[in-house]
Amino acid sequence: MKRIIIFLHTILAVFALSSCSNFEDINANPDTSNKVTAAMLCTDVTLATIKNAGDAKSYIAPNGLAKYIGYTEGLLAEQYNDIGNISFSSMTVLPNLDKMVQYASESYDNDNSYRGVALFVKSYIFFRLTMQVGDIPFTEANKVNDAVYRPKYDTQEQVFIGILDSLKKADQYFAQGASFDGDPIYNGDPAKWRKATNTLALKVLMSLSKKADVTSLNVKSRFQAIVSAGNLMASNDDNYELKYADNSGQYHPLYTTGTSIFTPATLPGTLLVDNLKSLNDYRLFYYTDPSVVKLGDGLAEDDYNAYLGVDVTQSYAQMQAILSSGDYSPLNTRYATLPASEPRILLSYGEQQLILAEAVLRGWISGDAKTYYETGVSAALAFVGATDPNFCHGRQITSDYIANYFTGEAAFKTTADDQMKQIWMQRYLLNFMQDPQFSYFEYRRTGYPVFPVDPSTNLNVENTKIPMRYLYPTSETDYNIDNLTAALNSQYDGYDEVNKIMWILK
Repeated sequence: MKRIIIFLHTILAVFALSSCSNFEDINANPDTSNKVTAAMLCTDVTLATIKNAGDAKSYIAPNGLAKYIGYTEGLLAEQYNDIGNISFSSMTVLPNLDKMVQYASESYDNDNSYRGVALFVKSYIFFRLTMQVGDIPFTEANKVNDAVYRPKYDTQEQVFIGILDSLKKADQYFAQGASFDGDPIYNGDPAKWRKATNTLALKVLMSLSKKADVTSLNVKSRFQAIVSAGNLMASNDDNYELKYADNSGQYHPLYTTGTSIFTPATLPGTLLVDNLKSLNDYRLFYYTDPSVVKLGDGLAEDDYNAYLGVDVTQSYAQMQAILSSGDYSPLNTRYATLPASEPRILLSYGEQQLILAEAVLRGWISGDAKTYYETGVSAALAFVGATDPNFCHGRQITSDYIANYFTGEAAFKTTADDQMKQIWMQRYLLNFMQDPQFSYFEYRRTGYPVFPVDPSTNLNVENTKIPMRYLYPTSETDYNIDNLTAALNSQYDGYDEVNKIMWILK
């Protein structure tokens, strides 16, 4: 009997081994790839530039620093100028850029477009990081394969030269590129990528306006060369944007939160609301909802007087009291009730035209600043006007409205100083709930619009000031302290502090 049992166990074991010999083949899904491709990595790295990585509150928070909103569902540190440390986590995309280019070179006769995407994404990542803190690792970043585990910091001047050179090279790659796969932004169209690359370059160069005469940067000549070449955005169809969809699961970041928390808890501020009112700007009705108290008093939902901005410098307790009163204008309910209320924009035709208008006023390029201003604002209005008109409170942005917008306060002013302020204000207005951190960067550069400060509620250690920079990642203190210390010594007298002034702002 024992021999029979042993024999049966042996037969079963052999059968099991033979039946599992093709386990991987049997369980492989023939409809999916088991190999990473350049296209797959392209999707990942491009979305990393524009997709919100956190929750709904993280999407809202930068709007607090830029004074667009006050917030009542818990104290929002950014609203009160407490901005703290950033992360260098965006640099984790860099190895995937290298792999994308490698795989593309192995699979495509023409891999230029993938090379262009890699340089675009790299430039964007470093642009935002250096704008946040100043000097950063650049030339030694992503050199782990070369045994560089503690990268040195490049000066901000060197970083910007590297960014601008990379964007110039990206433009060349796209000019020689072919249609490619895996692109969620432009569906693999290298011509549109080329336009976005040059628009980003113009945005970088305008951020350097205080350093326009620094020879190493060649700000003016670079700007002129890009404009003269003519490969720029021509309409909103060229916007670098992430389109959300009703049925794809790719929803606007505020949609899944519902209306019960974030929409009524987010209170647009007076800086936004009052300027929209002064311009008779219908974006007010798309950005916000009317005060229920004012509606109860008999005002119509299309009446400007039914809309109230809040003083975002008020204490958290005062903000909650306003919330309880109901006499305020909450965030428009479309953000929470429409899965695809609007795309998220990283670069837009409207902003590009406003940058060109400023460049004319600065004497960097020739042209008509008024025309650039009006085409830029018109594009920004048309973008918002494409939103579901059921949420505009009877004030729909139409082509006729846009054609008649430039009257009164919106008409292009007569003095260069007033014209510049108009341009800066319009850049501010178009960035609401889009890329508000850049509105903060623009405030640092221009001082306009003036951000409100209340010393009694300001969490900045210098309580009469808006902070001028973020702090370096805490991980750098743990793992790269020598290079961090050298960077702090060369920039900020050895002290990592939010009120220190980075090189591009001096």
